[in-house]
Amino acid sequence: MASHWHQQTAKQALEDLGSSPDGLHQEDVSARREHHGFNKLKGGRQKSKIVIFVSQFMDVMIGILAVAAAISFFVGEHTDAYVILGIILGNAIIGYIQESRAEASIQKLQQMAAQQTTVVRGGAPAEIEASQLVPGDVVLLDAGDIVPADGRLLEISALKVDEAMLTGESHAVEKHTAPITGAELLPGDRLNMVFKGTVVSNGSAKMVVTEIGMATEMGKIASLLEGGAEQTPLQRRLRKFSKQLVVVVLFICAAIFAHGLYRGEEVLTIFLTALSLAVAALPEALPAVITIALANGAARMVKQQALIRRLPAVETLGSVTYICSDKTGTLTKNKMTVERVWCPEEKESLLLNAFFLNNEIRFDESGKPLGDATEIALVAYALEKGIDKQQAETDYPIVGKVPFDSERMRMSSLHQFDGKYLLLVKGAPGQIADTLAAGFTEKKEEWLDTNREWAREGLRVLFFGYKWLDKQPEQLTPSLETDLDFLGMAGMIDPPREEVVEAIQLCTTAGIKPVMITGDQPLTAVAIAERLKLITSDHEKALTGAELNKMSDDELKDTAKHTAVYARVSPEQKLKIVKALQQNGEFVAMTGDGVNDAPSLKQANIGVAMGITGTDVSKETADMILLDDNFATIVKAIKEGRRIYDNIRRFILYVLSCNLGEILVIFFAPILGLAIPLLPIHILWINLVTDGLPGLALASEPAENDAMRRPPRRPDENLFAGRLIPRIVLTGCLMAIGAFVLQFAATNKGYETVLQQTMVFSMLSFVQLGNALIVRSLNTSLFRLPLFRNPFLIMTILFSVGLQLLLVYAPVLQPIFKTAALPAEALWLTAAVSVSCVACIEGVKLLVAKISGR
Repeated sequence: MASHWHQQTAKQALEDLGSSPDGLHQEDVSARREHHGFNKLKGGRQKSKIVIFVSQFMDVMIGILAVAAAISFFVGEHTDAYVILGIILGNAIIGYIQESRAEASIQKLQQMAAQQTTVVRGGAPAEIEASQLVPGDVVLLDAGDIVPADGRLLEISALKVDEAMLTGESHAVEKHTAPITGAELLPGDRLNMVFKGTVVSNGSAKMVVTEIGMATEMGKIASLLEGGAEQTPLQRRLRKFSKQLVVVVLFICAAIFAHGLYRGEEVLTIFLTALSLAVAALPEALPAVITIALANGAARMVKQQALIRRLPAVETLGSVTYICSDKTGTLTKNKMTVERVWCPEEKESLLLNAFFLNNEIRFDESGKPLGDATEIALVAYALEKGIDKQQAETDYPIVGKVPFDSERMRMSSLHQFDGKYLLLVKGAPGQIADTLAAGFTEKKEEWLDTNREWAREGLRVLFFGYKWLDKQPEQLTPSLETDLDFLGMAGMIDPPREEVVEAIQLCTTAGIKPVMITGDQPLTAVAIAERLKLITSDHEKALTGAELNKMSDDELKDTAKHTAVYARVSPEQKLKIVKALQQNGEFVAMTGDGVNDAPSLKQANIGVAMGITGTDVSKETADMILLDDNFATIVKAIKEGRRIYDNIRRFILYVLSCNLGEILVIFFAPILGLAIPLLPIHILWINLVTDGLPGLALASEPAENDAMRRPPRRPDENLFAGRLIPRIVLTGCLMAIGAFVLQFAATNKGYETVLQQTMVFSMLSFVQLGNALIVRSLNTSLFRLPLFRNPFLIMTILFSVGLQLLLVYAPVLQPIFKTAALPAEALWLTAAVSVSCVACIEGVKLLVAKISGR
């Protein structure tokens, strides 16, 4: 809700605040501080470090692993238990580091407040800390000052304020002191007010403080940041998967235990077997694999100029369906640029000198121009076209200026030249046209038509006029701005980044819809959107904040489906748009750089801040920071996110199919009249080494060729989409069949039980390592994949094979792992069954891919 201060005169505002042009007295200040408090932004309730650390263990999968560790201790396998506990602890430490950095947004907002400010109290100016201000204080502002609180302007002199961080405007805003009608105005339209955290870019002013602390516009943004963060798609899918897995594991354990009791086996033996199977069914390495996959992805993305602040955001990028982007500095260069110039040919040199001379620009020690972005653009254009700074200042020495003001919408500068005086005037087209001499009446409309044509293309147009004076006027006043000769016109714009057009096309190919959300004017927003090909139809237009205010939540949900450009929107409205898209089932990435973007960055499924132009608040709130401020970097990050998700699914396919094979072997062996083929130590070894190490290596698998030609995953898609369950079941069954064939053959040859167990143990280990090679691609044949595209996986497989042979043939390890050295015949038989089983699994993959049409 907008305040009423902008509707009042300066005198009325002072009266309502119980103040005067001389400011407050000290006794008034003390009473008001009692009532209003200090001019500070409140921090949200922060979690203690202990609470953050303990919360890392409040997860279903972590609970499953804790049960697995307890089971391992119970069956006497302490080493395996310690490994599982190490996984739990490592996962908690990484999560703690990430979360402990994630809640600093409001603290950064506090740091942005002006530290010192000049206040008038009892008629005398004084320097005080900005936090000491109270409503009713009168504050003096000069160029370069950060506005310390929201306030109503009382007096101004050529005042311009940079409000980009609050409103998204790409240029400084001209201010005035007259009352403004209209109750529900956005901050960017309250031109007689200034707001906390914005910067005075030109001129000076006196203001009366109307709001402080959390009641300011920046404070309202801070309060919006207090909402909880959204869960990522991966977190939701894993939570659901973990719950389902618990049910399945309990059912399997109960079924095997009951079946053993029915067959009359010893209670302790069948109980230990059931517990071992519970461990077999639990993918202990899943949290580690996910963490490593996300961390490796984050490391790769840093090399591509995308810094990940929260690991789950890596995967979230792969689910994004909408990218809501701020315009200024994200889609555009955040640099006003002169794009078009027109003038009579004989006046070109004079116009370029006017660009350079007629302004409030000052240069720092390095020669960099400082001041209003529009005037900097004119100066830069003049210098680029060959104007020499020293020569221009020597040829046209400045005599005086009439500053710009919002009533006459122009500024003048008087220069001496060759014994005469040159008056240069620039300003709004209509205002300059009104000052032209009578001889230009017929041409005026032609020039104004050109202005309207340029304006429709999103250009900010300025007209320039001039006249010669024979002598220096006694007083330089606006009354001199008459009977001017027309000098020319300039059209400026904050241009779009060249690479963004291609990035937007790539987004479209990947099924992602880019949307522009800006605080800028609708005409400018639509013009930039057309250049970027965000909109292609002449009938498409921007939805404004004023129109959005009139919509119900249901109307906005429907409208958001078809809107590509939003203009003149407030921070609250940006947040509302993101929520509307999320309610439509979309996963939203929001890019931005200003304080005004922080709430929507936090609400979005993934917030993307600009690393160069972004404020500290936006960076601390975001999940990802673009180090090069390049929209195209988001596309690379999305590809990486899709790769990470595919790799997680590869691991799930790999580990669950392997675990299912072990379960089927143990469950059906007694039914088939065979000895128990796997002991608890074998199961634990397979799960923690043979499964775990290749599983970790799968996290480094490169992206599939069609990664950016697929649409985003549906928000409700589960981890087993794409016929993963048939693959898991068929692969597990093939492993079990292979194990039974091998055990029957060993039995027929009269091998003792320990030898049978060693053969089945080794065969399952080898087949699972072969399965790791197969699942590198969910659809492409193993023989069409480059063998060494993931060298870490190959090294891991060779290492695991070596360890397995060591367990079988090292005499010191045989009693620990209950193995026996395999004679040559048994080894070749084991190898033959293993290779045959791997070939069948590869055939199943190709068959399922063909049925799926992939």
